[in-house]
Amino acid sequence: MTQRHARRRSRGPGAWGLEPVAVAVVACVGATVVGAGPQSFRARVDVVQVTVTVTGDDGRLVRGLSRDDFEVFEEGVEQPITQFTDARVPVSVGVLLDASDSMRGRALDDARQALDRFVGQLRPTDETFVASFNHRPRLAGAWTSPPAALRDALAELVPAGGTAIYDALADTARLFERRRHVRSALVVISDGADTASDRSLYEALEEVRRSDAFVYALAIDAPDALASTRVNTAALEELTALTGGYTEVVRSAADLGPATARIAAELNAQYTLGYDAPRPPDGSWRAIRVRVRGDEYTARARRGYFAVRRPIR
Repeated sequence: MTQRHARRRSRGPGAWGLEPVAVAVVACVGATVVGAGPQSFRARVDVVQVTVTVTGDDGRLVRGLSRDDFEVFEEGVEQPITQFTDARVPVSVGVLLDASDSMRGRALDDARQALDRFVGQLRPTDETFVASFNHRPRLAGAWTSPPAALRDALAELVPAGGTAIYDALADTARLFERRRHVRSALVVISDGADTASDRSLYEALEEVRRSDAFVYALAIDAPDALASTRVNTAALEELTALTGGYTEVVRSAADLGPATARIAAELNAQYTLGYDAPRPPDGSWRAIRVRVRGDEYTARARRGYFAVRRPIR
């Protein structure tokens, strides 16, 4: 499918100069697709949907489990699972690339190639946006389906400036309020510590946990990097663990291809569980824990959701 056939949904000028960044809080974990058409997507907190990744002791993805293999708890109380699927359902995926001065040369070329392959590995029914950041975020391609239409979206990118990763994460998290699909993920690639954000790590965490997206961070930690500018893997691990994603440290941008392929494989192997919310929406944060029965496997999922009923368009 060529670029001109792609479904691209621009929304006019906004906080990025290209895309509006809505500030409404949405209970995306509790979102359910309703209505007749693909554009229908309204949040329902009465049914809480949770995306889950399951791995074995060796780290390999585990498929073939059934509803009875899972337990889900809200605020420590087990909830009956009323919905379940192990089918690969469509996903909304954001891509965020560090374009600060330290990414000049081969590092940027390798990162662009890895991301181009990654969006090509997504399904035509998925959607994606592509963005970059240095001291400010820039949207290179708004939500688009099929994702392959955004290959080469970063072809003209020229690295410069500092690294404001916390600001970029907070701003891109808000784009998920306008996504099409319940299941969502954000892939961020960076090679340096935050040097230019106005927001703190914890302010970024607050925005990210409202987005319902699994966050995957690929940290380029070159052996010869200066200690003062080396990527803060501990901060990224704290953020990604909250969302159900993970942080992977690679030694060079040349390793990004296999790393993004692993993320694509995980998106193809996730489960979706649903349960009836035990209380009406009241705006509160509600903690979630998902387990696989027994001790053989480990489940990764978001740690909670905001119980707010709000439409998503």
